[in-house]
Amino acid sequence: MQSSGGNTEPPGRGPRVLVVGGGIAGLGAAQRLCGHPTFRHLRVLEATARAGGRIRSECSFGGVVEVGAHWIHGPSQGNPIFQLAAKYELLGDKELSEENQLIETGGHLDLPSVSYTSSGVSVNLELVAEMGNLFYSLIDQTREFLHAAQTPVPSVGEYLKKEVSQCMASWTEDEETKKLKLAILNNFFNVACCVSGTHSMDLVALAPFGEYTVLPGLDCTFPGGYQGLTDRIAASLPQDVMVFNKPVKTLHWNGSFQEAGSPGEMFPVLVECEDGSCFPAHHVVLTVPLGFLKERLDTFFEPPLPAEKAEAIRKIGFGTNNKIFLEFKEPFWEPDCRIIQVVWEDTSPLEDTAPALQDAWLRKLIGFLVLPAFQPAHVLCGFIAGLESELMEMLSDEEVLQSLTRVLRRVTGNPQLPAPKSMLRSRWHSTPYTRGSYSYVAVGSTGDDIDLLAQPLPVDREKAQLQILFAGEATHRTFYSTTHGALLSGWREADRLIALWDPQA
Repeated sequence: MQSSGGNTEPPGRGPRVLVVGGGIAGLGAAQRLCGHPTFRHLRVLEATARAGGRIRSECSFGGVVEVGAHWIHGPSQGNPIFQLAAKYELLGDKELSEENQLIETGGHLDLPSVSYTSSGVSVNLELVAEMGNLFYSLIDQTREFLHAAQTPVPSVGEYLKKEVSQCMASWTEDEETKKLKLAILNNFFNVACCVSGTHSMDLVALAPFGEYTVLPGLDCTFPGGYQGLTDRIAASLPQDVMVFNKPVKTLHWNGSFQEAGSPGEMFPVLVECEDGSCFPAHHVVLTVPLGFLKERLDTFFEPPLPAEKAEAIRKIGFGTNNKIFLEFKEPFWEPDCRIIQVVWEDTSPLEDTAPALQDAWLRKLIGFLVLPAFQPAHVLCGFIAGLESELMEMLSDEEVLQSLTRVLRRVTGNPQLPAPKSMLRSRWHSTPYTRGSYSYVAVGSTGDDIDLLAQPLPVDREKAQLQILFAGEATHRTFYSTTHGALLSGWREADRLIALWDPQA
């Protein structure tokens, strides 16, 4: 196919732009472009029946639960998600308060309100706090290797384990207490897997780990659901911009494509959809999840991507973090309880244990978040990451519910504990067009790979204009894995197009 270099659009008409993917990155790009008079020919092609992508709120249990993104991470003035949420009046007074915005969490989660071992013993919260503070101080240390000439080990996990081994030498308690301390630490390792969206911290690269930037502010939620934000952005777009149930099969680029309705006009890009329909365009802003790109890398681009960009897609990490919501008729927890920790006995971050096969996946479950009460429902939200999380997706609802009921009866020491009334769970790994939760910088990759993924095509733009632009959380070097990173990346690519067509802007 011949390249159609230069600006081929007749004067006054404006370019034809397609945004592929209707998550927060795609919506942000579309909203930004629609605000500029040049971009009147814009469409957003969304594979599913709804906008929002990995922001997905569901009405359930008499309230709203977040199947996808849960918190605004770092809700303060430097966070565009927070700013938009405030503008659309989607947050409460506490979330908007200056006091809330100034809190520095360091990216660390709250310690649990109550902790149970897997055999039903209540764990001393002072011991939990001691291990939690140790773990988070070590996590802070891992961020200090960003500008180091070399790192002692390749991964965050290996560094943490090395430091824990050294700390153990000064522990003076009896053997049982030492084993319990290791089991508690193992829980914090699994919490870190949920935060990073990875199977193991051994997969997360140590050198670039500190490049991820934590914004100030105490993480907060949307009282009416996160999706209220994406719904408002989608509603602000002109009618017919959003096209739903339109999964894309192939992006043909670096070509000269014609359209029956526009004789004589050439387009460098042709977007071919799974239903056979084709959309020619001057520019495509591609905002699909990295998991989808990994799965379709060999067939999605024609011609194939440049080798180093394809290699960056392969190298950057992308894992799974799932939620399991359990509804109870009556709470078995105290009214002020916010986080229930489950400590799996005889586990240790220093050794790979081979648990009995039945319910083996459960040993990655970190515990439960107590959701704000919906009258008359009482709901716990469990978190589980990695391969065990992906295994959970393949089980039936009944199997998952039975397993969790057994666990809760065991940890609370109450064999008569009523089973949950109902259950809802996410299945992000098996969700088509997503194939996981969010990205991390894996061993063997660096922030340079994220920048490489974000670079538009073609690489040599002296010969041909911008054709494919890349956005999404995995393209933001310092805010990867977050909704604000995704939104900023969409704005970045919209601004790139605006600067191309309106240099004065």
